[in-house]
Amino acid sequence: MRKQSLIKGTLILGASGIVAKAMGILFRWPLIMLIGDEGVGYYQMSYPLYTFFIAIASGVPIAISKMVSERNAVGDKSGAVQVLRNAVFLMIILGGGFSAFLFIFSKQLVDIFRWNEKSYYSLVAISFAPFIISIMTCIRGFFQGMQNMYPTAVSQIIEQFGRVCIGVGLAYLLLPKGIEYSAGGAAFGAAAGGLLAGTYLIIKYFKSRNDFTIIKAKRDKNILGKLLHIAIPISLGATASSIMGLLDSLLVPTNLYKAGFNSAQVATLFGQLTGKAMVLVSVPLTLSMALCMSLVPVISEANIKGKRDEVISRVNTAVRLSWVIAMPCFLGLYFMAPQILGLIFPGHADGYKILQLLSFTIPFIITSQASTSILQGVGKIYIPVFNLGLGCLVKVIITYSLVRMPQINIYGAALGSIGGYITASMLNMSAMKRSLKVKINYYDVLIKPAFAAILMIISVVFIYMYVYNYTVSNGISTLLAIGIGGIIYIILIIVFGVFKYSYVRSKFFKK
Repeated sequence: MRKQSLIKGTLILGASGIVAKAMGILFRWPLIMLIGDEGVGYYQMSYPLYTFFIAIASGVPIAISKMVSERNAVGDKSGAVQVLRNAVFLMIILGGGFSAFLFIFSKQLVDIFRWNEKSYYSLVAISFAPFIISIMTCIRGFFQGMQNMYPTAVSQIIEQFGRVCIGVGLAYLLLPKGIEYSAGGAAFGAAAGGLLAGTYLIIKYFKSRNDFTIIKAKRDKNILGKLLHIAIPISLGATASSIMGLLDSLLVPTNLYKAGFNSAQVATLFGQLTGKAMVLVSVPLTLSMALCMSLVPVISEANIKGKRDEVISRVNTAVRLSWVIAMPCFLGLYFMAPQILGLIFPGHADGYKILQLLSFTIPFIITSQASTSILQGVGKIYIPVFNLGLGCLVKVIITYSLVRMPQINIYGAALGSIGGYITASMLNMSAMKRSLKVKINYYDVLIKPAFAAILMIISVVFIYMYVYNYTVSNGISTLLAIGIGGIIYIILIIVFGVFKYSYVRSKFFKK
């Protein structure tokens, strides 16, 4: 089975993730055209419950990746197969139970969270997704543990393709019945996309199993216990992060009412926060998540073999790559927010100030994600849980205090996210340096990427203004500015020596 290095695996997953995110934004565009910010608000109110399940279940594929990588490192391929089988059994129970819970208690959940009653249809539609997604993520975790990122990359694109085509198609067909039914049709796309991607992964597994199985896998009764021992704290950490989104669904609409906004205004503001700003902020996080998925198995492999120098080297590479990703994305979304929203949502570009403020979370989210994966890879799985919990507490205090103020309103949720992720990321970095006794060269890791990103954004703004004066087209100007800016940034990263070309070339083409 093909095996990739850290950088190559990150690039594969990052590229597929960007394509998937682009398709996801493509999904938002016709959706907003069809049902507007209000309809997207109904869709988004139920969506955090789905992402909450994904967070609860997220520890299992990461645990699979870690355990499969460790067994593969010592040549125990039959043990790797047993890990997958036990994980699938566990996730069928977990995913099926959560799907049933959402479906049966949809009305009660809408009442408990004080959502608009029209969000009920989206919640029912999305309730089918957890069961399907839970099986799919197990197989993804297995391939990641084998350090083969191609199946995960392809499945991400297939999943998003199904979600866009089927979700938008149902939204269009159901629109005559009302925007709430249309939003429900869009929500069902999550289940449809998961079904298509899961089918591909199952076929891929059975076609490839001769590469990593033996005639009869050894039975290990302790696998499920070990899997849960690793997965539960990781899931708790991911849940704490996802709870930030769930807390927005719980706290923001309620406190916007208290700030004096009516039902339609609340749905619109919430749609701008979660359906526009958070979606765009999540695009660069796709790259950081690709890094994290590649990082856990390679750190685990080096750690179980006792190769401390290799662990430290990969930690430094991961932290540096995190900031190389974070800085241009943060500056790009901040300075180009109106133009980007105008490009993606023509005629519906309201909410750019929310996007500008929320973009400040990007460096801290990426730092938190990378440091969490590093700590998980070396077995420090409880520390990130505690740190993310403290971050959630900070998020709650700030959001609850500020959103109810009429002059701050929805911006209080963005400020709460900034405070929460600053807390979690700083605590994680401190714990990582203390646990691994590693020194971070901040000049190479932070200053050089920041300087390159500043020069890049100056170029982007200048190019946009120059092209716009000639074309009077926001779309052409924005695409050209971002495309050329990306090329300039890559060149500057190499020129400044953040990553040497020879180093990247050797790692990318490493077998």
